[in-house]
Amino acid sequence: GLTHEPWSRSLHATGCRSPKILWVVLVINASMFVVEMTAGIRAGSSSRQADALDFLGDSASYIISLMVLTASLRWRAGAAMLKAASMIAFGLWVLGITIWYLMQGGVPAAMVMGSIGTLALVANVVSAALLLGFRTGDSNMRLVWLCSRNDTIGNVAVILAAGAVFWLGSRWPEAIVAFIMAGLALTAAWPRIMSSTR
Repeated sequence: GLTHEPWSRSLHATGCRSPKILWVVLVINASMFVVEMTAGIRAGSSSRQADALDFLGDSASYIISLMVLTASLRWRAGAAMLKAASMIAFGLWVLGITIWYLMQGGVPAAMVMGSIGTLALVANVVSAALLLGFRTGDSNMRLVWLCSRNDTIGNVAVILAAGAVFWLGSRWPEAIVAFIMAGLALTAAWPRIMSSTR
């Protein structure tokens, strides 16, 4: 049947000693959402806003993970389903805002993209390092660590896009990165949605 896993056992499985790690990473990601969304809107950058929403999604993921660490397997499965649904919403929103910016024309502020992108990269590297012990936990804990690791890779792509925008004077480099980020979110979440409905 469905059993409850004590917090101490969950921590032992993930190699972590304290839930404070999740709280620290939650604060980092929530703060970066505010910073990056503000900068993305001002710079007219869809990739920066996409990354900001990713920080928001990660923050929600950490909150959910904290809530279900001592819950039953059924609740943890439901939490994974909720995370997947949020990833689909994120992907669709990014697709929409990127298309809208392309229709509006203009070029995003490359310097803002690059500087905020560097800050976001540092935040994700720190988060991934803090969550390293979670990579061997259950599906929720592994997803938490994988999100931070993948976000680090995404930040590098956005920084490179900022350089291409500055060099070419075109929105297309960052639009391509935004489309890729949206596609990755959708393709990662959809199998989880389908498997949970079977």
